[in-house]
Amino acid sequence: METWLLNNLSTFTLAVIVVGGFVVIAALGSALTRRRYPQTASGDHNDMVGVALSMFGAIYGVILAFVIVTLWTQLETAETVVATEATATAQIVRDAQAFPPAQRDQVDRAVSGYVHAVVEQQWPLMRDGQGDYNRTATKLEAVYQALQGYQPDTHAEQSFYDQAVDSLGQVAGQRRARITQSSQQLPGLLQVLVYGGAAVILPLTFLYGIRSRRIQVLFVSSVAALIGFSLLLVLVLDRPFAGELSVSPTPFKEGVLAQFWTGPVAPGTGVADGPATR
Repeated sequence: METWLLNNLSTFTLAVIVVGGFVVIAALGSALTRRRYPQTASGDHNDMVGVALSMFGAIYGVILAFVIVTLWTQLETAETVVATEATATAQIVRDAQAFPPAQRDQVDRAVSGYVHAVVEQQWPLMRDGQGDYNRTATKLEAVYQALQGYQPDTHAEQSFYDQAVDSLGQVAGQRRARITQSSQQLPGLLQVLVYGGAAVILPLTFLYGIRSRRIQVLFVSSVAALIGFSLLLVLVLDRPFAGELSVSPTPFKEGVLAQFWTGPVAPGTGVADGPATR
């Protein structure tokens, strides 16, 4: 459900639903509480309610801060992983320029197939929170075979070959990290603390007595809006590969890898027809 909302609704729409929903619930809850228990408007219990709000608010604030910082760090890590994988993939293409034409073309075709599989096949699955390791396994194996089937003849070719092999190892490692991160989400215990804490704090604001009805609605609505924005941030950051703020596959289409996305693509190869610019 969370992934579907992120992929099918804009961030603005989610903000209206989440924040607006909390504000409406707070306003209605405050009005119903005031009508059902009119004595709360006198503020006779404000000392007790204020202490409870301060204590729960401080604890909940620490939890929210921890969760949001953790999720933001995970998003930045996912972006770094994708950029590192794309950079290592591009480095293989650059190193292959030192190979004979036949071997270089074989490496380019294998890398092109892998890049297209990542962006066109694996990325939609990651947006849905599905870490499918097999989706690009055969394409990555083709890159391995292209390098394993070549025996360098000169010292220069050997040097570039060694760098290409090292880069391929980085691609394999970052690919696994990327797929693992695509299926990660906030642990269940932290979800209970985050969403359960909101369910505890918001009703407490209904009990804080303020004689002016308008001021009380403004008070509870402000608290509800703050909680709603915080939960919206948690919701958006919880899935690094889903939603408008998700990690983009653009690094696999830039730089030297852009040559694989220009012109019509030959069926079954993922290689663009026509001359490629290196």
